[in-house]
Amino acid sequence: MASLRFASLAVVFVGAIGLYNSMFTVDQTQQALVLQLGEPKRTIQEPGLAFKLPFIQDVTYYEKRVLSLIPQDAEEVILSDQKRLKVDAYARYRIEDPLLFFQTVRNEFGARGRLEAIIDSSVRRALGRETLASILTGQRNDITRSIGDEVNESVSSLGIQIIDVRLRRADYPEATSQNIFNRMKSEREREAKEFRATGEEEAQKIRATAEKTRTVIISEAKRSAQELRGAGDSEAISIYADSFGQDAEFFAFYRSMEAYRKSMGKDGTSMVLSPDSSFFRFFKDKEGGE
Repeated sequence: MASLRFASLAVVFVGAIGLYNSMFTVDQTQQALVLQLGEPKRTIQEPGLAFKLPFIQDVTYYEKRVLSLIPQDAEEVILSDQKRLKVDAYARYRIEDPLLFFQTVRNEFGARGRLEAIIDSSVRRALGRETLASILTGQRNDITRSIGDEVNESVSSLGIQIIDVRLRRADYPEATSQNIFNRMKSEREREAKEFRATGEEEAQKIRATAEKTRTVIISEAKRSAQELRGAGDSEAISIYADSFGQDAEFFAFYRSMEAYRKSMGKDGTSMVLSPDSSFFRFFKDKEGGE
């Protein structure tokens, strides 16, 4: 009786384990592939509770959501105008057919390797037909759309659908960027030299014009000064003449005093004259008598 009870408990226990092992759930973000001894048996793409043969069947889950593929390194491509660009492309894709996906690439790691090769090849072919100007203008969207269509055709046999392919970055290689920078620097230096030369030429013209104007102004000023001085001297001579005519003695006295002041006004002045000279006549007599 005890052995029968033990056998019953063992059967119930094994049945419970088998029932537990036969049930599995599929999340709404997942899709499942049931495998039996490594061979796919059925695909489950609806979320909920599902069943499988216990112990001999396994379940492999795949993402139902959109996945991203971002290459680690940018690839260098040659355009139709022989320009070189480093292009960094990324893609978004979805697993459409889990069975086909399992049969061709097994998992996301395998899919990544195949997709990177396909996208790289498509990008090279598409950009090899384009010029740098077309990539930098509004045609870039058309180019990426054609790349996406081409990649989609190539990966349809993998159970994958490409949602989008984009060129995240398109830059010159380092050596090309340095060469462009050097050319731009040389061009700017050349322009700077031309501007300096033009500025120096303009400065010379301005200085020459200013010097000419200065010379003309100084000449005009000197001429005006000479005219005014001549007029003043003429008027002074006229005044002196009138004064001399009115009082010759006073005029002679005044001129002698001016001569004394100018000749004896400075220190250290030495004069060698005869005392009987007429120059000193007003020293002897205020009337200027001899």
